Amino acid sequence: PYYIDLNQNLYLQAYLHSSDPNLIVFVDTCVASPDPHDFNTLAYDIIKNGCVRDSSYATYSSPYNHFARFKFNAFEFISRHTLVYLQCELVVCRLGDYSSRCYRGCTSRSKRDTSS
Repeated sequence: PYYIDLNQNLYLQAYLHSSDPNLIVFVDTCVASPDPHDFNTLAYDIIKNGCVRDSSYATYSSPYNHFARFKFNAFEFISRHTLVYLQCELVVCRLGDYSSRCYRGCTSRSKRDTSS
C-alpha cells in the first residue's frame, strides 16, 4: 500500500524490463475502485482507451522509451471508502511503428451491432 492524503498528487511509473531499446510503453487504461476484486461495479476511469477521463491526470516524459510516467490527484469514493485500488493496462509497441496502439493515442472503440 501507498498512503497519501486526499487531493495530493500521486505519481506513478511503469517500467518495461527489456534490453530492447526499440520498445515503448503506453498507458491505455487505468481504473480505480474501492474493491480490489471488482473494477466494474463501483469504478472510476482515470484514463480509458488512451483517453484521459480525470482532469488531474498528466503524463511526464522520460529519456527512456520503456518508462511510462503519470500522475493524478488522490481521491476517495463517496466519502465511505478511504482505500482506492488501481488497475492499469499498458501496451508495449515497437518504436516508430506509427500504426501501433501506442501512437494512436485516444481511441473510441466502436460498439458492435448485435442485430442479424
